[in-house]
Amino acid sequence: MPIAPTASQSEIRAALTEHDRSLLHQLRRHRASRRSQPQAAAPELPRGPGAQIADAVANAVGSWYFVLIQSALLVAWLIGNAIAGAQAWDPYPFILLNLLLSFQAAYTAPMIMMSQNRLSEIDRRHAEEDYRVNVKAELEIELLHQKIDLLREQELLALTRAVEALAQRLDGKLV
Repeated sequence: MPIAPTASQSEIRAALTEHDRSLLHQLRRHRASRRSQPQAAAPELPRGPGAQIADAVANAVGSWYFVLIQSALLVAWLIGNAIAGAQAWDPYPFILLNLLLSFQAAYTAPMIMMSQNRLSEIDRRHAEEDYRVNVKAELEIELLHQKIDLLREQELLALTRAVEALAQRLDGKLV
C-alpha cells in the first residue's frame, strides 16, 4: 500500500492563520516590488561646494603623493636656508616654516574632520539600510521555518494515518 501523499497546497493554506497569510502576502508583495525596481545604491548625502572641497583636501592630504611632495619641499627649505647662510630668508630656528606648517594644519584639520563626518553619516545610512534588509530576511526565514514545521507536522500526520491503516489491514488479516 503506498504511503499517503503529503499535504496539498490547499491544506497548507487552510492550516495557516490569518496573521501568517497577511505576513506571507506582505512578503510576496515586497519581493515582487524589489524585483521590478533596479537595485538602488545606498542613500548618499548631497554634496555642496564645501563638502566637495573638504573631500578633495582630505583626499589630497591623505595621499603618499602629498607626503612625498611636502617632505621634498621641507628638505629644500632647510637645505636652501642652510646654504644661504647669513642671507637666509628663514634662519634657524625656522620660524617662518613653523608658521606656514601651523597655517596648513589649522586649515586642513577642520576640512578633514568635515569630510570624515560626512563619510560617517553615509556609513550610518548604509548600516541602517543593512539593518532593514536583515530584519526583512529574518522575517522571511522565520516564515519559512513555520512553513517547514507545518509541512513536517502534516507529513507526520499522513505517515501516522498510513501506519494506522496498515496496522488495521494487518489486524484484519490476522483475525
